[in-house]
Amino acid sequence: MGSMIIFLKKFIAGLLPAGIFLVAGVALGQALNDPAFPRKPIRLVTAEPGGGVDVVARIIAQGLTTNLGQTIVVENRGAANGTIAAQIVMKAPADGYTLLMFSGPFWLAPLLRDGVPYDPVRDFEAVSLAAGSPNILTVHPAVTAESVKDLIALARAKPGVLNYAGSGSGSSPHLAAELFKAMAGVSLTYVPYKGAGIALTDLIAGQVQVMFATATSATTHVRSGRLKALAVTSAQPSALFPELLTVAATLPGFETGSLYGLFAPAKTPAAIVNRINSEVLRVLGNTDVKVRLLSAGAEVIGGPPERLGRAVKSEMSRLGKVIKSAGIRGD
Repeated sequence: MGSMIIFLKKFIAGLLPAGIFLVAGVALGQALNDPAFPRKPIRLVTAEPGGGVDVVARIIAQGLTTNLGQTIVVENRGAANGTIAAQIVMKAPADGYTLLMFSGPFWLAPLLRDGVPYDPVRDFEAVSLAAGSPNILTVHPAVTAESVKDLIALARAKPGVLNYAGSGSGSSPHLAAELFKAMAGVSLTYVPYKGAGIALTDLIAGQVQVMFATATSATTHVRSGRLKALAVTSAQPSALFPELLTVAATLPGFETGSLYGLFAPAKTPAAIVNRINSEVLRVLGNTDVKVRLLSAGAEVIGGPPERLGRAVKSEMSRLGKVIKSAGIRGD
């Protein structure tokens, strides 16, 4: 038996360059069995600075740095559509040391434009659904509507007269408005903007009348009275605006918003995925983190990796129908 084992080792070694067994064995052992993971800083790639996903990424990175005893380096790469950041992570080693924090633009990109060089399901492992942020249905204070029902009646009485702002084709505000149009049977005129800041400035100035703004961008303006909030787009009332009813209270089944998820390259070992997931959940369970996220316009969600995976597939199916029906193409 001993001679047979020696023969097999020599035979296999002859098929591969010297050193591969040692390197592969060490890497695999560390990935699957290393109780000291992580042994070095972790790279967390996300969108451009200042947006909701960047804020969420930095809050979670700070908590993970404390819990893991290793620095989590937040790296802002590319625009808000997620394609650059996603490619960086997709091509990284599947060892848990390069992660992606992103929202809908990452997994909706292949539905909005041709030539996206990744598949959000095939090329990534879902790690954790971190937080969520609803859209806020906001109008200029001069708009007479005081509720979703009022806005629908006004839009039906004046088809095409009301303009709505969107912060980029295929963005969360754009898709929310198109879903609203379809479900309410109303005609609103789309006015595209390159970003939420410019769109909100024109909404405040009365250049447009309606916007399904992200909670992270609209909260300050609503609190100051410069914008009027009619409803939230989450399925259930939101702790961000407990005084507001949901759009779904008038249009059953209506739900939009931003989900913030953590991903790893495909084939990252399950042991590593589960370890990171458990540490993220520990961060999200911290009261201070919950308060900080809430003040930034996001609510903690959490859950096992499978929950994020299901959410991504559900959004791609549900919003994919809106994208196709409205003929939306991304920027």
